[in-house]
Amino acid sequence: MNKGRVTIPTDDNFIKETMEIAEKWGADGIRDCDGFKLPKEIKGLAERIYSTYFVARGDNKWAEANKEELQQTYLMTKHHVASEDKLRIKIMDGYFSEQVQPDTYHDIKTWWEVIDRTTNKVVDIELWSYDEKSQEVIIEKVDKWHEYTVTFLAYCIWDPTQMYNHITNNWGDKPHEMPFDARKPKSNKYIFEAMHRWLDEHPESNIVRFTTFFYHFTLIFNDLAKEKFVDWFGYSSSVSPEALEAFKEEKGYALRPEDIVDEGYYNSSFRVPSREYLDYIDFQQRFVAENVKKLVDIVHEDGREAMMFLGDNWIGTEPYGKYFSSIGLDGVVGSVGGGATLRMISDIPGVKYTEGRFLPYFFPDTFFEGNDPCMEAKENWITARRALMRKPVDRIGYGGYLSLAYKFPKFVEYIESVCNEFREIYDNIGGNKPYCGLKVGVLNCWGKLRTWQTHMVAHALWYKQIYTYLGVIESLSGMSFDVEFISFDDIKDNGVPNDIDVIINAGDAGTAFSGGEKWLDTEIITTIREWIYNGGGFVGVGEPSAVLYGGHFFQLSEALGVDKELGFSLSTDKYFNSELDKHFITADVTDEIDFGEGQKNVYAKSKDTEIICYKNGDLLMSSNDYGKGRAVYIAGLPYSIENTRILMRSCFYAAHKEDKMKIWYADNLNCEVSAYLESNKYAVINNSHEKQVTFVYDGNGNKTKIELQPGEIKWNKIS
Repeated sequence: MNKGRVTIPTDDNFIKETMEIAEKWGADGIRDCDGFKLPKEIKGLAERIYSTYFVARGDNKWAEANKEELQQTYLMTKHHVASEDKLRIKIMDGYFSEQVQPDTYHDIKTWWEVIDRTTNKVVDIELWSYDEKSQEVIIEKVDKWHEYTVTFLAYCIWDPTQMYNHITNNWGDKPHEMPFDARKPKSNKYIFEAMHRWLDEHPESNIVRFTTFFYHFTLIFNDLAKEKFVDWFGYSSSVSPEALEAFKEEKGYALRPEDIVDEGYYNSSFRVPSREYLDYIDFQQRFVAENVKKLVDIVHEDGREAMMFLGDNWIGTEPYGKYFSSIGLDGVVGSVGGGATLRMISDIPGVKYTEGRFLPYFFPDTFFEGNDPCMEAKENWITARRALMRKPVDRIGYGGYLSLAYKFPKFVEYIESVCNEFREIYDNIGGNKPYCGLKVGVLNCWGKLRTWQTHMVAHALWYKQIYTYLGVIESLSGMSFDVEFISFDDIKDNGVPNDIDVIINAGDAGTAFSGGEKWLDTEIITTIREWIYNGGGFVGVGEPSAVLYGGHFFQLSEALGVDKELGFSLSTDKYFNSELDKHFITADVTDEIDFGEGQKNVYAKSKDTEIICYKNGDLLMSSNDYGKGRAVYIAGLPYSIENTRILMRSCFYAAHKEDKMKIWYADNLNCEVSAYLESNKYAVINNSHEKQVTFVYDGNGNKTKIELQPGEIKWNKIS
């Protein structure tokens, strides 16, 4: 067994057992975790010793002495209907008073905003006042039966990640950690002084694991201490009067509170981003990158590595942003929920190495008597392993409290096999890029900035409205395709990249992922139409190019050969509903196709539309030739091995490259092939927990029969 490339956690009075596990798993790295700090004697016990460092929390002495420099967030109240001439709104109704409290230190008439949501007009500041004792905004001379909201600045008095850990682990009276703001003048000076001091006080570690830097993603709790609003990409808790004033000076115009709260949607990544919000993201990313670089330089001057955790206070350090590579970080570590999140980490540019923290987390909500944590671990590993074969992280690891996992011997044995298999995969790939049969561009409003991050709400958690689309990204993460994320602005500015074979546009109408009003831009729509007509492939999932305009709902309806009935054209007969007996895209389908949430009322526009699947009066899958190009429509595509094959075949069909599909290909849906031509190796992987037999097609289309044990990978030389 090789050793290395594995990081494990430890906790109080558990050093002897930690070293036992390190030996068993071949771990060369040991890390601390929230609520526990490494003892000084840990130094030298492993090649890599990680110490967690919180830049903006964990120092309540400073926070208590400088409460005016705590971090802030913009919050919006519930909608309130006026039934009288005066309206009183309790602004903290529904919010957790232990997490946030209204900011009255700064002028509320400058930084708060009252809006008549019925007319969408801002209420004159002379017409409202605030009762600090009752925490009520009193609005005078309201219009009866209009709805009103208050947007107010609040101080963050409890870090949400520490709050979550506090509640999950029942930490009782442990102090609530208050986050302070690196943009505030005293705190900005303090964080660099504290960095020097911390390094002097922690000689035991050689890797500083920043968790993370300045601003937490939007995570607000309700008055029951439950999550009220969570957006892993949200910037609404990175605001402050200082930030907004600096924004005005830098960008030349002022933001309104409404630009941040966004009618209560808080600029969710599903919203088509406004120019104001994109400017604010850019503004914060530049500030954060400049100041994080100073911290990283301090760490490097002390002879240590600087690593960033992809989560918690990561706002402003989005790793696919244009300023990230300037920071000079050595590594990034993030939580792996599946293939998409694995690629989100492993594809990060501008760092020396990446590390994936696999599941389950060693917390008592999983490691309790009677539960089998191996089930979650196996599913997590098998799902993420597909993506590892395409672009592996450089290291893997686990988080939480090792003393909990130690009580489950079968789990310990299983993770030993995972660590060994990871090292085998990594060594065999040897940094070589695998064979890619096509290049696919995923088109949405975010493009490169949110590479492998589309349709996520809270990292990799399941949501009813997203699994239909997240399945597309999950499938792509382990597929033999080169994948690039492109934005509508990219196409407007530069056209479709020359090397793209297929564009995928997947999402609900009006979302950033489908595109919404971006499809009304003449340059964008005509560029894409022309590109498809001249031979490009297009795969639309859900409501692609959807916005009602010009007699269409799908703006690419002529290319797709389908549109969606909204009730406006019921007087126009739809005659075409004959499903084809067989089709290239569904040649491997054996069970009823899972379209997830699917779509209602999509119909074929002409007899030339190839209807591949038609159920209960709804068209669910089709294809249409458009000039020299081709467009495929699919109603939804949750992740499964069968849907992965459907997407792969859809892309080859759309690209008119069906004859190129059976190159480094396995005919069994449960199996996949990755070929590394530079190192003269290929791997056949069984993505199931059962024994499989498959024919494998090599680079010349020759096929060989191979048997695989449950979950097995077979490595072979290319002859």
